[in-house]
Amino acid sequence: MDSALYNRDILRLATSLVAGDRLADPDGSAEVRSPLCGSRIQADVVMDAAGILRDLALRANACALGQASAAILAQNALGTAMAEVATLRDGVAQALQRAGEMPSCWPELALLAAACDYPSRHAAILLPYDAILAAAAQAKEKV
Repeated sequence: MDSALYNRDILRLATSLVAGDRLADPDGSAEVRSPLCGSRIQADVVMDAAGILRDLALRANACALGQASAAILAQNALGTAMAEVATLRDGVAQALQRAGEMPSCWPELALLAAACDYPSRHAAILLPYDAILAAAAQAKEKV
């Protein structure tokens, strides 16, 4: 295990997710999988009419980086517009490719920058965003 990549802070975040977390009556649910590494993230979302995330549950079957990324979202995303979640996802993706700075709105995102040199881990980090966005798209289809 690379200690720069899987440091104490990443492992702390990874273990902070609530196992089996579900919402009783979500507006949308989705599961996404990375074909590259096999990681899976499931998301349940509740949104208001303006597309603001009001409740969220994430379940991760992923490496510590995917779990840490999911934990960062779970801790910070409530009250965020889905358009902003999409923008954050793109910002994280660009930062991982060294094409921009890591978004600074949530300080914990800086911990993920250590994965820049590990392209095989990028998909796992982005998977929680993809799951939330897919769940939000499903919720829109219901309306």
